[in-house]
Amino acid sequence: MNVQSKPSKFIKGATGDWEVVIGMEVHAQVSSKSKLFSGASTAFGGAPNSHVSLVDAAMPGMLPVINGECVNQAVRTGLGLNAQINLRSVFDRKNYFYPDLPQGYQISQYKQPVVGEGVVVVDLAEGEAVSIGIERLHLEQDAGKSVHDRHPQMSAVDLNRSGVALMEIVSKPDLRSSEEAKAFLAKLRSIMRYLGTCDGNMEEGSLRADVNVSVRKPGEPLGTRCEIKNVNSLRFIGQAIEHEARRQIEIIEDGGVIVQETRLFDPNKGETRSMRSKEEAHDYRYFPDPDLLPLELTAEAVAELKAKLPELPDEKKARFVRDFGLSSYDAGQLVAERETAEYFETVAKGRDAKLAANWVINELFGRLNKEGKAIASSPMSAGQLGGLIELISDKTISGKIAKDLFEILWTEGGDARALVESRGMAQVTDLGAIGAIVDDLIAQNPDKVAQAKANPKAMMWFVGQAMKSSGGKASPQAVNDLLKSKLGV
Repeated sequence: MNVQSKPSKFIKGATGDWEVVIGMEVHAQVSSKSKLFSGASTAFGGAPNSHVSLVDAAMPGMLPVINGECVNQAVRTGLGLNAQINLRSVFDRKNYFYPDLPQGYQISQYKQPVVGEGVVVVDLAEGEAVSIGIERLHLEQDAGKSVHDRHPQMSAVDLNRSGVALMEIVSKPDLRSSEEAKAFLAKLRSIMRYLGTCDGNMEEGSLRADVNVSVRKPGEPLGTRCEIKNVNSLRFIGQAIEHEARRQIEIIEDGGVIVQETRLFDPNKGETRSMRSKEEAHDYRYFPDPDLLPLELTAEAVAELKAKLPELPDEKKARFVRDFGLSSYDAGQLVAERETAEYFETVAKGRDAKLAANWVINELFGRLNKEGKAIASSPMSAGQLGGLIELISDKTISGKIAKDLFEILWTEGGDARALVESRGMAQVTDLGAIGAIVDDLIAQNPDKVAQAKANPKAMMWFVGQAMKSSGGKASPQAVNDLLKSKLGV
């Protein structure tokens, strides 16, 4: 897939514009109760080495047995990525030696993965969308974890993670900026969370990425890439790419040559550092695992999995735009997380959907962000916010009163309509009462009257004062209509 960069995405160097080319290898832990080839638990946070079977510890004579649910989760993910599902795939042994890899090899897939090429559409700022190619998705085992801070002279090994199923999702080198890379990973995370195939928890390590970065002059062949290993937050991915691209540009412009290598990102210093020379496929001596038969799926089984997929973010976004009349941007914000989309749909059901979207995006999201809460822990239910929307729509309350009511619902709870009635918050629509306020303002401000007659926009001063005098309860529409009539504008 050939992605044409916009000039705005180029990086300015001493010798002119440079283009950064990015590919990603995303490691997503499969949502399953047991590991890929054993029955050991995948629960996070257990005591060291408490979730380890004889298979995970590579005891002699132990044979792997494939976990069918992990295979189904990989197929579901492939379908969510609009990718080719390969009915025949092969597990290989990838040979390398680390203390936390007890077998001395990792069971992975190489030339024949379970999922082939696909595509993900990523929405960027200002309505721009880019299509990012997926090269493959394969299943593999995770390694264990080496711990170096328990003893001054020894390292400890925790094998709880050893053998946990991972999906490695490899993108094509179609990304052209750190913003695109962050948006791509966020979109992958959203799709997998909708599907229930990975929880996307980057803090616990169930989603992490290796980022391949190279630079070139626009239109030139691809440059030498460096791989940044195991970046575990969107913010760090952005920082790592920005630093690495600048580092490579400075080396080339100083007459140096980029060495292909594996690097680590140091979030404390905001920079990458060399880890080791980059391995190639032949270094791992891949060969088909003799303990595992080729994995063969039927077209019928894949079709059955596809038929049971939930509505995914792109489909939901298109429906929100079509059925609710929302802008593409607002719909995109609402579908980013499945819980948010479900909350919004409950608020909007049978109500003014555009008004509901405005309140969810601006008021609710704003308050949740301020207090560091997820929508699942919102003090205000979708039903409560829906009740507030109804009161605005039927003109029982004004927009100003609605914000006061939002605060009460957030901090105290209760039913929106009952609160308005018990606290006397209903909007005043009695023209007699509003008329008295307007008459008083006109009588006391002849200079403002003259200004309003000369320039109708100046009438807004009277509207503001009338709303203030009524404690925000006067109907803004009624105030407007009365002023126009009395001022003759």
